[in-house]
Amino acid sequence: MLAQEAHSQLGLDTVVLVPFGEPAHRTLESDPGPEVRLTMCEYAISDDARFGVSRIEIDRAGPSYTVDTLRELRRRAPDEELVLLIGGDQAAALATWREPEEILSLATLGVAERDEWRRDEIAERLGTLCDPGRIEFFDMPRIDLSSTAIRQRAATGRPIRYFVPDKVANFIGAQSLYGSSAPVGAR
Repeated sequence: MLAQEAHSQLGLDTVVLVPFGEPAHRTLESDPGPEVRLTMCEYAISDDARFGVSRIEIDRAGPSYTVDTLRELRRRAPDEELVLLIGGDQAAALATWREPEEILSLATLGVAERDEWRRDEIAERLGTLCDPGRIEFFDMPRIDLSSTAIRQRAATGRPIRYFVPDKVANFIGAQSLYGSSAPVGAR
């Protein structure tokens, strides 16, 4: 949904999903691995020309850092305008990321604004780190659902259909991902 809202509201040509290879800051419990995450991204956006998937972080050895991904994307397509889509909470914490100034020199921020993180508060947190002209805000409908909650539902055999695209729900159930022992997808 975030990709769809950003595409529509920011007038983006394409939104590319980038599943991480090796996490830099945390480990996911019951992580199915990068190739499975890539497959789920491909299933999620299949048949929708607005979206693409890149394996750039999966193919790079070592921990995944946004700044490294943006550098490589810039190297591959020096004339393309890059927009990094993130939630308001992540935008507010950007100063703690690896090389935040470099991130902001490589891409414009596309920030999903929600009730708990508004423009003024995000701008205040970013301070002098970022020229306000390098941030584009878009509205994101409030959906109280996290990837953690979806994984927990799958692990307990509860349905996840309508929480994720049918192809993804079917794949999770067929592969018994996240500890799932029962079908969790569409029929």
